[in-house]
Amino acid sequence: MAVFSKKSKEISNDFSLLPNHLGIIMDGNGRWAKKRGLPRSAGHKAGANVFRTICEECADLVIKYVTFYAFSTENWKRPKEEVDAIMALFKDYLLEAKRDFVKAGNNKIKFIGEREGIREDLLALMDEAEEETDSHTGTTVYLAVNYGSRQEIVSAVNKLIKEGKTEINEKDISDSLYTVPDCDLIIRPSGEERLSNFLLWQAAYSEFWFSDVLWPDFKKEDLYSALREFEKRNRRFGG
Repeated sequence: MAVFSKKSKEISNDFSLLPNHLGIIMDGNGRWAKKRGLPRSAGHKAGANVFRTICEECADLVIKYVTFYAFSTENWKRPKEEVDAIMALFKDYLLEAKRDFVKAGNNKIKFIGEREGIREDLLALMDEAEEETDSHTGTTVYLAVNYGSRQEIVSAVNKLIKEGKTEINEKDISDSLYTVPDCDLIIRPSGEERLSNFLLWQAAYSEFWFSDVLWPDFKKEDLYSALREFEKRNRRFGG
């Protein structure tokens, strides 16, 4: 399945309002596998397939920015076998994305998070993916790998200090984060209702949509439901 696809006017015109920046916490892979008596790696594999489908759908809808929470800084604490399986799937994704660049149209891919701890071969593929699509101006797909929002904020502040800033304002921090702009809607399936260290700064005025559906069972119809709900929200941004 292609990671990217071209714009579909029929789907895009079906919504009167779409988020400029959509965040998705891909959660529930392990529980999905456990319910079926399968190893957790099977859940992650099923979840990776859903990621490809939803990534493609977001590109079809022409949502400008989409950030997927794939692997947190805390996920390294999981059993080595599970982490190795996740990284193997990540490599498969990168190789598939590389094959799809010719079909990617105008979409851009970027990886956010800390590089320390990630294998050199994966880092090389990540860099190549970013370079191949850097000039594109369509949907920007952020994939958060080895990511933690608190660390992102700390890194932003340290960057500003190194630049000689002696007084820091909100715009300085916003401009120094991995992702721009602020997030309009965050989707979290699996029944959990928390951010789990995801886009803490960018989510200051985000709308939230929660679902009991486990990520491997998440379908484009679930995405549509979240977007329909977003259309109805009265966003006052604290006013």
